[in-house]
Amino acid sequence: MQGKPPYPPFDPDSARIKVRLAEDAWNSRDPDRVVQVYTPDTRWRNRTEFPVGHDQVRAFLRNKWARELDYRLIKELWACSGDRIAVRFAYEWHDDAGQWWRSYGNENWEFTAEGLMARRFASINDLQISDDARKFFWPLGRRPDNHPSLSDLGL
Repeated sequence: MQGKPPYPPFDPDSARIKVRLAEDAWNSRDPDRVVQVYTPDTRWRNRTEFPVGHDQVRAFLRNKWARELDYRLIKELWACSGDRIAVRFAYEWHDDAGQWWRSYGNENWEFTAEGLMARRFASINDLQISDDARKFFWPLGRRPDNHPSLSDLGL
């Protein structure tokens, strides 16, 4: 497995690049693409699930995006130090009944020297929203560069 720049130690500029690359991968909703930036033995905590390794993470992501339809995510750097990055995020999605949700969370990431994520710890809360409360309207896939950030949106 090859490395994924930028590499630690992170400064705010390199950490912002790493955060945007992660956001772009997750917005692809492609588990095979997302798993490439994690170590083969990566360890996660996501709500009540604790996947370990590529196979479990890939299965987790497939299940997630089968439930969370029309998923659109924005991540924002919170802090960085050495081989660690903290982010805050929000994403919007709807369930199979058509109810929209906004999920808010924080993640703590730890990287190897090769720039692969070894650990990901996420804490997430869901808020039911009305259709007119939605803020993420770009076409599915990568968030456009000119789209407002979480801070710009007041989230």
